[in-house]
Amino acid sequence: MDAVKEKIKQLASEYQPDIVAIRRELHAHPELSFNEFYTAEFIATILKDLGISFEQGVAKTGIVGIIHGKNPDKGTIALRADMDALPVLEQNDVVYKSKNLGLMHACGHDVHMSCLLGAARILNQIRDQFEGSIKLIFQPSEEKYPGGAKIMIKEGVLHKPDVRSILGQHVFPELEVGKIGMRSGKYMASTDEVFLTIKGKGGHAAIPDKVIDPVLITAHIILALQQIVSRKAKPTMPTVISFGGIQANGKTNIIPDEVKIEGIIRTFDESWREEIKQRISSMAKSIAESMGGSCDVFIDPGYPFLVNDEVMTERTRAHAIEYLGEDQVVDLDMRMTAEDFAYYSQLVPGCFYRLGVRNEDKGIVSNLHSSTFNVDEQSLELGSGLMAWLACKELMYLD
Repeated sequence: MDAVKEKIKQLASEYQPDIVAIRRELHAHPELSFNEFYTAEFIATILKDLGISFEQGVAKTGIVGIIHGKNPDKGTIALRADMDALPVLEQNDVVYKSKNLGLMHACGHDVHMSCLLGAARILNQIRDQFEGSIKLIFQPSEEKYPGGAKIMIKEGVLHKPDVRSILGQHVFPELEVGKIGMRSGKYMASTDEVFLTIKGKGGHAAIPDKVIDPVLITAHIILALQQIVSRKAKPTMPTVISFGGIQANGKTNIIPDEVKIEGIIRTFDESWREEIKQRISSMAKSIAESMGGSCDVFIDPGYPFLVNDEVMTERTRAHAIEYLGEDQVVDLDMRMTAEDFAYYSQLVPGCFYRLGVRNEDKGIVSNLHSSTFNVDEQSLELGSGLMAWLACKELMYLD
């Protein structure tokens, strides 16, 4: 495989300018979840030019391509990239700045698509060097419930042909360019969204004995719900309950009739996840009622926790070390952020790893989802080459 590895590195270097151009075009034209129409057409054009067969319109805007190697029926693995952008006003001063005002690829999905297209070009070029088939999944709506992965799975993306395993790559601004990060087992949390409507009786703020204050009730509920984390969660069960939205619509001297709050639940165990929901509902309602009000509870179920198959991830780590060197592959901690790649990883062996994009000398240090997020574009050469290499190596385990 040494000759294949060197060929992949050569092609990744040769194609780097084209991959950068693709990334910049995608970055300049961000689109929100399930509205990735320009993005889909752009990807389709590139796949068509490469002679790679594909299907459009999967989960509305998704694309699924296939590359057949020698003995294509031996088995199939998948490579996945997400497509959607975020409602963020970009503040970067770059020539490829977003042209869609108020929208931005602030989570690196432009990089994910570019790297997958680069890997596809490399793999298509060397398809006589591997056995089996590689499915290319360009997935819409990672950022919005219910998640494009769930819908693509429902529409059969893991079948015809059946996918044996799947790889996903995500940018990581905490990791310097040239490095990648991995973690076996549980890696990213499940996510649910919590919506509470606390109802009372509004009135003049200077006459509190004449009202049932939903603002005060809300304060008690928010504080009390943190006891689920501090008093009920086991030390081995990382848990987050956070509320980021509060809408009261009162004034300095007006107590409103109701308050709406919204937040998230994050954890790593499905039975505990369900218990949290029940505790939130029971506690919020009883607290409100004890203070003379009421509380309506709606919890919108989100993505499951993301688990990296331990056997697959350990061999992927070994393959990455072959490609990059041991010093360039680092271990990652569990994260309370969420990813709908989890839907794939719950059904087939998966490995979701991180691509370093940070470069402090160039001032590229901003976090994901920020208005100044950017990447060192040298990461595109590594991202596309490594993905192609990992795919070739993973195909060897189809027997």
